[in-house]
Amino acid sequence: MLDDLWTAATRHPFLDAVREGTITADAFDRWLAQDVLFVADLLWFQARLLARAPRSSQRVLAGGCAALVDELDWFDEQAARRGLDLGQRALDATLAYRSLLERLDAAPFDDAVTALWVLERVYLLAWTTATSPSSPLREFTEHWTHPGFADYVEQLGAVAVPSGRDELIAEVLTLEVAFWDMALR
Repeated sequence: MLDDLWTAATRHPFLDAVREGTITADAFDRWLAQDVLFVADLLWFQARLLARAPRSSQRVLAGGCAALVDELDWFDEQAARRGLDLGQRALDATLAYRSLLERLDAAPFDDAVTALWVLERVYLLAWTTATSPSSPLREFTEHWTHPGFADYVEQLGAVAVPSGRDELIAEVLTLEVAFWDMALR
């Protein structure tokens, strides 16, 4: 079951369309505007997770928080270039992810950090499948597959404790599929 969910979340029609250059500007912009909201929620969650993290996990989480601040700045630049209004309301897929992050805020650290690792790992793998030198959105795929991001995901993986958390992992992957689906509606 988990293998199927990993595949669904990393080889989605949205990603295929990005790679093939067939994604509409409306669909990509819808996704981008919602991803900005998600990243803001993720920063809130990760900053709170950092505050309760064991000392051995603090550096990777602090680095992730700083990277999220940089990501929000980058989103602002991209939105200005694309003429995109980032003040849009959160759609259902974004709200569902927000709800998970709020629940994880009260969950044991190992659950929360594992979910964080899964959502970052699935994001990296997904954008890796969307990468193509001929895609008109290559700048985006290169940004989200940057070696520094891959290193961060690997460092999170060293902190994560996925054993016995299949239900949580499945929930994150299901939310990721819904997030890609949202863009194509």
